[in-house]
Order: sequence, then C-alpha cells, then structure tokens
Amino acid sequence: MKFEVTILGSSSATPVFNRNPSAQLLNCNEKFYLIDCGEGTQQQLTKYNLKAARIDYIFISHLHGDHYFGLIGLLSSLHLNGRTKAMQIFGPKPLLEILEIQFKYSDTSLRYPLEFFPIEADESRLIFENQDLIVKTIVLNHRIPTTGFVFQQKQRQRKLIKELTEEIPMAYYTALKKGLDVELPDGKVLKSEDYTTPPDPPRSYAYCSDTMYDERYFPVIAGCNTLYHEATFMHELLDRANETHHTTALQAGEIAKVNRIDKLIIGHFSSRYKTLQMLLEETQSVFENTELAIEGKTFQL
Repeated sequence: MKFEVTILGSSSATPVFNRNPSAQLLNCNEKFYLIDCGEGTQQQLTKYNLKAARIDYIFISHLHGDHYFGLIGLLSSLHLNGRTKAMQIFGPKPLLEILEIQFKYSDTSLRYPLEFFPIEADESRLIFENQDLIVKTIVLNHRIPTTGFVFQQKQRQRKLIKELTEEIPMAYYTALKKGLDVELPDGKVLKSEDYTTPPDPPRSYAYCSDTMYDERYFPVIAGCNTLYHEATFMHELLDRANETHHTTALQAGEIAKVNRIDKLIIGHFSSRYKTLQMLLEETQSVFENTELAIEGKTFQL
C-alpha cells in the first residue's frame, strides 16, 4: 500500500526564494490528505503535478498565517473548477469563522459541502478514521493553540501466495487473508499460514509543526517510523527559539533519538538561512538518519 508524503512548503513565517510556507501532501493508498496549507500551496500542487481535486481531507495545525493562508484560495479554486464532492477540514475551531467571513464578503457559495471538524488543543485524541488509517492529534507547545498529527496505518490483511491461488476456491480467499483456517467439503483443511504471507507492518508518520522542545508530547510520537519536526533555528539561537516557542535543529535530533524514531525530516526553516546544510549537519550530529524537507521531494514512509 502506498504511504508517502510530498513536501510543498518548508519555510517558516516569511517565504524566501525557493521555499514556501508549510504544506505537505500525504498519499495513503491513493487517498490524499493535505497537512497545513501555507500561502501558495495550490501553485505548489500544480508545480509538482499533484491534483488538488483528489484531496478530500485537510488538516490545519494552528492559525498562524504561514500554516493556513493558502486555504481560502485552494477552496475557492476547487469551487471554480466545479468540485461537488465534500471536503473534510480538521482545524482549530475559529478557522470555520474565518472561512465563513471570507466567503460571505466575497459573495461565494461553494458548489460542494465543507465538513468542518474542530480540534481542541488540550489533549491528544483520535480525530479521524477510515479503512486505511487513523489520525491522532499531538498537543504542541507554541504561542497559540497548536496540534500536530500522527497518521497511523491500519493493520492490513495477510497476502495470498499467488502461485498457490489455483489450489484454493475463490470463496475461501477472504477467510484465509484474515488468518482463518478453512475446511473444504471433502474434509481437507487449508491453513492460512500455508497459503498466505504476513502483511507489511503498519507504518506511522508524525507531523510536528510549530513547537518548542517539550517532553509532554513525546509519548504520542514515541516509536513512529517517520517524524517531521520543525527545526526553525540553529542551536546558537536557542534563546530566540524559546522566545518564539520554536525548536532548534539540535533539539529536533534529540527528540528523534529519545523517541526511537526511524527517520527524521526537518523543516520550517527561518528565512535567515539561505542554505540549509548547516541545519542538517547540526541535527545529524545527534541523529544521523535525518533529511531536509526539500520542496517537491517525496518521502516513502
């Protein structure tokens, strides 16, 4: 099952050349989930040949503009392009009022339903579930209420061994894939483990947008396969990071190490950094398996 994320924006509050504000597109089994929607997100989707019309779920972490200023434009363009399918949006409660005001004063009546699900940034909770994955919030420590998100794949069924399928009546496929043994009319028993292989272990992706170092959210991200974590500043600017409730590159590496993460992706870079290699090297000094959130890059999760 496909499980990958494409970086659309990796800058912090001020966009710089070649870096847009925060946005990512998660593909889970060909269902698309937009994570944050900074200014210019729909242009980034076009640039990287990703179809906005295929997005059915949007998750907004908080109400700083670099994480949602692109949302009204994206929703409006989908309306102009004739969308009729509902869009589900998960975000801070005041976001709905912001959207309604903008649509009211632009005299816009969307052709499609907006299904809005308010998020409370008080405790981690399950906010979404379908046949492919579940989504939980991560309560982060920022200047305003902010949540990250954990996208956790569901356990898949066992896989039939193709070379042996001719020996199995099709009516028994489902039971065998569920791990059940079946008995044929002639009394022969087909053992699931003989005709199937175990499914791939479910994968998890944690997205920590804006936050200062805070061990209170560690239990929610512990053991995740891939972690995206903000790394706005070099550690020499720790005082500035604490003042603005952000994380340094060194701290991001420490967070990944402590929480037994397999792979770390860092982003939300301050505009003061024109090149990013020194941020990467600082993080890798404590957590080697780190990559930069380079725009247009797709990470297999």
